[in-house]
Amino acid sequence: MSVPLSPQRDLARQVRQQFVEALAAGLVEVDQVVLDFLTTLLNQTGTQREMQDRRDAWQLYGQRRADWVRATREAWAQASIPRPVGAATALRTAPTPAATGLSLELLSDDVVENKIVASRIALTVLEAVSGSFDALRRRMQAMEGQELVGSDLLRPETFCLLLVEQWVAVGLPRANLQAVVDALQRELAIRAQTAYQQCNDFLGRQGVAQPDIRLRVSRPPGGAAPGVGAADGSRMAALGGPQTQMPAAASRPSQLAPVSAENLAMSAMTPLMRARQRAYGVMGQLRRLMWPGMAPAMPAPPQAGTSMMMGVPTSLHSVMGGAGPGAASIQAPPASAALAQALAQQQSHAQTFYSSMAAMASQAGPVAVVQLVGAVRERSAELKKKASTDSEKAIIEVVALMFQSILSEDRIPPAVRVLFARLQVPVLRVALAEPDFFSDLSHPARLLIDRMGACVMGFDATAIDGSALEAEIRRVVQVIEQYPETGRKVFQLVREEFEAFLAKFLTQKQSTARVVTVAQQVEQRETLTIQYTIELRTLLKDMPVRDEIRDFLFKTWAEVLALSAVRAGAQHADTLAFKRTAADLVWAAGAKPHRSDRTRVIQSLPGLLDRLRQGLALLGMVGEPQEAQIKVLTDVLAQAFVSKTEPIAHEQIEILAQRLENLEDCISEAVLGDMPLDAEAIEMMLGIDVSGLAVIADNDAPVEEAVVEWARQLQVGAWFTIDHNGSTAQVQYVWHSQRQQLHLFAAPDGRNYLLQLRRLAAYLQTGLLTVQDEEGLTVRAARDALAKLDANPERLLQ
Repeated sequence: MSVPLSPQRDLARQVRQQFVEALAAGLVEVDQVVLDFLTTLLNQTGTQREMQDRRDAWQLYGQRRADWVRATREAWAQASIPRPVGAATALRTAPTPAATGLSLELLSDDVVENKIVASRIALTVLEAVSGSFDALRRRMQAMEGQELVGSDLLRPETFCLLLVEQWVAVGLPRANLQAVVDALQRELAIRAQTAYQQCNDFLGRQGVAQPDIRLRVSRPPGGAAPGVGAADGSRMAALGGPQTQMPAAASRPSQLAPVSAENLAMSAMTPLMRARQRAYGVMGQLRRLMWPGMAPAMPAPPQAGTSMMMGVPTSLHSVMGGAGPGAASIQAPPASAALAQALAQQQSHAQTFYSSMAAMASQAGPVAVVQLVGAVRERSAELKKKASTDSEKAIIEVVALMFQSILSEDRIPPAVRVLFARLQVPVLRVALAEPDFFSDLSHPARLLIDRMGACVMGFDATAIDGSALEAEIRRVVQVIEQYPETGRKVFQLVREEFEAFLAKFLTQKQSTARVVTVAQQVEQRETLTIQYTIELRTLLKDMPVRDEIRDFLFKTWAEVLALSAVRAGAQHADTLAFKRTAADLVWAAGAKPHRSDRTRVIQSLPGLLDRLRQGLALLGMVGEPQEAQIKVLTDVLAQAFVSKTEPIAHEQIEILAQRLENLEDCISEAVLGDMPLDAEAIEMMLGIDVSGLAVIADNDAPVEEAVVEWARQLQVGAWFTIDHNGSTAQVQYVWHSQRQQLHLFAAPDGRNYLLQLRRLAAYLQTGLLTVQDEEGLTVRAARDALAKLDANPERLLQ
């Protein structure tokens, strides 16, 4: 005898039935989009093999498409039928951790591959339908008294997995699905959004409303926010905001003017300045969202506008009341007792959950990522239930949205995303206690996440799994978890430790370490050359010294002194002897009116010439070039015997010798200009093999000083794309010299690129070197959060 369903359970059954019907109806459009995409591929040119593969995929899909649509509809319909509690389920979807706990089991390769493809589709769908899905999920939870189980068809990961499984079941290759996945997931997201909305509308007509939302949407003086028409104004009025009518056409000129002005201003900026400008815009939007009416927390960049910044909408201003002082001085009250207890419990549960998730990430990364996103979403929902104020709810929601964005970043290996997910609760603690987290670009928690994210975006999963970098990020996360009450202090401490780790880790590879050694010696040599030259010019300024001797000392012997100091040391016997040789040469080339002086020159000449030859050989000057140089010097020495000029005082020579002997003690910051930098010269001068090194020296290319300053501010560990001699490579910025005149980039294949400062700036200015993460992980996450809240502001306090 069947037990009658309660009205709520019956209504829930109807919702799932309507959802399946709407989703199945949309499958017709999804099928057509896939066919159109394959047809487009078919008409594109390519190699003979590629064109044949495309034709085979198009023909096979034409034969099996009807079977796939029918099988998918049947699978969805079967999955929507309610099952008795405790019954086994045929679905092989991964359970949601917060709902059923994590269950690990051995899966076949096909099952894992299906899950990976389905997870990718589900992430895209979830991004598009998050607002509607969350609204429906809350309503279903209210009716059924429990959260949606992991295998519920209403979850995107469930119906996406069924769709993928049926594709393979009807004989369509999984590789073909991966070829059309971008077009398929976009269309599926549209149809899923329609299905979710229809279900929400149905429940609304049945009187199942969402919890009461007390929202107040504020606007800048003068009416609606830019771009808000009558429909948007009505929507905001329904949410509790003042209803101000403004014709859309009337608002457009004032809307376009600031945008045009800002575009003009930003077009003249370096990419770094534009990135900062966008970051200021994002932080300003987030600041006004959390604390309306507050004074700016940071100085606005030059000519900053109030219009859209890198996709950040300005129509969302505030959904919260209250004002306060600048963000940096906001004094947040302690978290409510219930929320504090919930945070402590979440921290405790997270340790077990993430340790198990880490094992899954190495085998089925995309599946683990989907579960992480779901866990972040459900954790925020549970914490908001414990929040006692609107401010706490808003902070919880914004932090959750930011972490959803971070975890959806495909360029971060899954294993690292698992580690980042563990920071949700610690960051939430900081955000609750220190509201300037949302507006201060230099907040230690932001800087740490940005730095770790930028360093791993160039690695694939296999390269970083088990690496020292992954181990260091795990250590950083564990330290933060161990000290939950220390706020920004622990983030600051571990960030400094992480920077120290990076400096060592990025240069520990043998090939890179060798290049760093070379580059350090090159800069040291050039710095000393300049210093020796400057000192010689100063000391010889008032001495009667022949031009030939001056040119030799300034252009040649200064390099000998510098190279000897780099190779052997500034106080090595050889270097000291070369320094004394400079003083001896100046004295010997001076006038010799006295017989005793001429006798001393004749006696010391063999030793002087030997030291000169040794120095020239150190520079690689041997054979005829060396003999030619020695002849010039000996001719000058011979003329000194008959010179009628005043002799150089012995005291002046001793001062010269002493100043050269201890010159390194007073070296200043020299500006290294046209450094004679190339691979062959480096190898010859320093005696080090530099194969695999591309040396990109200054070439007098015009470059703006603002870009030079930008080049000085590049962060070690960041990933770039370099275009050198027509060849493009992905490279990581691994080192810069002490005076930032030399900069080293390393590619994963072992190639290295050494650039001088101004040439580096020229590459940045012309786009031959482009940063892969210009915006920063947390700024991009904040921008994504703002976009979602602008589309669905109700979720902030739900």
